[in-house]
Amino acid sequence: MRNPEKTKSHILNTSANLFNKHGYKATSLSDITNATGFTKGAIYKHFKNKEDLEQQALRSLNKRMFSTLTTNIKQATDFISRMNVVFDFFENYLVDPPFEGGCPLLNSAIESDDANLVLRQQSFGMLVNLKSSIKRIIEQGIKHKQIKADINTEQLINVYIATLEGAVMMSKLERDTVAITNCIDFLKKYNLSISI
Repeated sequence: MRNPEKTKSHILNTSANLFNKHGYKATSLSDITNATGFTKGAIYKHFKNKEDLEQQALRSLNKRMFSTLTTNIKQATDFISRMNVVFDFFENYLVDPPFEGGCPLLNSAIESDDANLVLRQQSFGMLVNLKSSIKRIIEQGIKHKQIKADINTEQLINVYIATLEGAVMMSKLERDTVAITNCIDFLKKYNLSISI
């Protein structure tokens, strides 16, 4: 007798990797049944439909992404080391990806655009989580007098995320790590320039 929670978890994790690697639209239910070894009936026992599975899969990727990131940030001791955790996380997408297919935020944001409002909303939620994480790092850096207090926090958050996500995209297209390495090197130098 199968454990229903393990079955659901297996379907969710396998589907999340498929969606992230091949796209939400491009991944068929047949792809999911082939990868999981479960029938459509077994999948529909745990999920209302493919859209429900997509939504839960993206939430699962979101949770896994921020669980890893948050744990590593908490272990860092100051602004520079906390931001280096973020930088390392993005750089690892190319050398040792935590998920098949790359960054789930970037992938889902590109695919959702305005055509899939639910997917877009969940992608936006991932972006909000990432922005909030970086904002806390900056605010703690200011509070503990590790970085200059007169920086524009919102602007800096946008520059970090746009630079990192853009560099991941460029490096994936160019099939090398030059873009991500160059961008992270630039951001690290910038962080030193705002440090006290």
